[in-house]
Amino acid sequence: MANGTHTLTAGGAILARLKALGVDYIFANSGTDFPPIIEGLAEAAARNIPLPRAVVVPHESAAMGLAYGYYLASGRAQAVMAHTNVGLANCAMGAINAATEHVPILLFSGRTPLAEKDRLGARTVPIGWGQEMRDQTALVREATKWDCDLSFPEQAMDTVDRAHAIANSTPRGPVYVSLAREILCEPCPSDGLDLPPLMVPAVAAPRLSDLEHVAMLLAEAKRPLIIAQRGTQSEEGFAALEEMAREWAIPVCQYWAIQLAVATDHPMAVGVDPAPWLANADLVLVIDCLAPWSPDIHQPVPGCKVVHIGQDPLYSRFPTRHFPSTANLVGDVGDTLVALNQAAKHYLPGSEAARKIRRDVVAAAAQARRQEVRREAGSGDGDAVSKAFVSLCLSRALAGRKASILSELGVPLEPLDISHYGAWFQEPHSGGLGWSFPTGLGMKLADPDRLVIATMGDGSYMFSNPVACHQVAEALEIPLLVLVLNNSSWGAVRQSVLGIYPDGFAARSNDMPLVSLAPSPDFCQVAAASRAWTARVQHGRDLHATLAKAIDHVLTRKTQALVEIRIAP
Repeated sequence: MANGTHTLTAGGAILARLKALGVDYIFANSGTDFPPIIEGLAEAAARNIPLPRAVVVPHESAAMGLAYGYYLASGRAQAVMAHTNVGLANCAMGAINAATEHVPILLFSGRTPLAEKDRLGARTVPIGWGQEMRDQTALVREATKWDCDLSFPEQAMDTVDRAHAIANSTPRGPVYVSLAREILCEPCPSDGLDLPPLMVPAVAAPRLSDLEHVAMLLAEAKRPLIIAQRGTQSEEGFAALEEMAREWAIPVCQYWAIQLAVATDHPMAVGVDPAPWLANADLVLVIDCLAPWSPDIHQPVPGCKVVHIGQDPLYSRFPTRHFPSTANLVGDVGDTLVALNQAAKHYLPGSEAARKIRRDVVAAAAQARRQEVRREAGSGDGDAVSKAFVSLCLSRALAGRKASILSELGVPLEPLDISHYGAWFQEPHSGGLGWSFPTGLGMKLADPDRLVIATMGDGSYMFSNPVACHQVAEALEIPLLVLVLNNSSWGAVRQSVLGIYPDGFAARSNDMPLVSLAPSPDFCQVAAASRAWTARVQHGRDLHATLAKAIDHVLTRKTQALVEIRIAP
């Protein structure tokens, strides 16, 4: 390691400090502001200073997706470096997604040089003037928890420590640091590159009195309901929620689920529609939900108590969010669920008879719902299949294997047979498209032994910058399986139009405006350009065998694969 007699450029010091803080990768798309970063990488390598692995990602939105996915699989925040304002603009959508879902990312970008001459790193080409902004940070300010301009080289390591601590504090989220080229070029003391962090994250946990209060509410409830969106945040939380739902006989609705909260065949898993349960509930445990129901469609009954659990239960980033809140449990969801489950056990004795009656009723309804969903999914196996049928076939192809399935307008949750923590991830509620493909790459990079399947609609695939993503998959040898469910349209837009104007002119039109993506590109050729294994499914009868071959390929040949599946409009 470097000793106190040496200096590094500020750029090199930032890179080395990131490694000391546990950052494994820097996902970067370099530009003319990067010379001190590139020199820092070379300098540190020459002096045997440990560094994160720097990976070229040829589009910044894909770089943000890789960092997002790496965190989902590892729980460790990674770094993204972009080129001045233009690269940062491409990062904005990824920052919005990460902020909405409490994913910490250390986002850096260069800043056009401040000096026009007479300083190392001063402006040298016309874009040094063309890329200047009065407020570059405004591009991502609303999507980041904290931002900073690095002003002096001697602040480099402290700034990185603070960025890392804030990103990982409750509620987690992305942070941003801008780096002027002249500052990065200046020498920086290398003392303490491997010292413990200057500061550590501030992680919240619920008060014992709040846990006790919610446990009492649970014990008093006659018709409790759990609505979960963002999963349980840990394997321990997953086990605690499954046990609590089973012991207390609480139906669990996974409405617009971002992550799996309980197994799809759990006896208390009642599907994705809260309407029949919310209409009668006297207590709702809302587990990390941005929007636990749609007030225009659903309403809890008068007097119903609502408890919110999450890193930021009131979702303070969002100006308009008026869901009732009787109590809040603030903290990491997994730890909070474990603590609440333990606190509630004190009240279990004496209520078994009432809970057994409720358990039987909920289990019967859950089983009936599951049978209906799977029966409907099984009917979608025509020449152009349904998305639900793809879910059904994918479950059969995965029988006996643990996998992580990502869905961005891809396979729906309910028909799947999945039962473990980390089995399901859906696109963020911010709706920044192009998420599934690069996020799957990041997850697979963090956990190479995990089978990761990224499913998406055809529009989402095109939004993902697929040429860049396939290039990264080949360069890093990431055997990701991509399923493109192609209906040649913006299906979500069409459904939104029908929801608001069910009897309108657009609904009656044979050619609804602004939703068609025809003619469809040949997605197999896009993937094959980066030497991916590809297949196309036109008929339902061929789907299961093709999925089995694709899964076998990524597991045995260990290169990327893409299956394009023709979906009914």
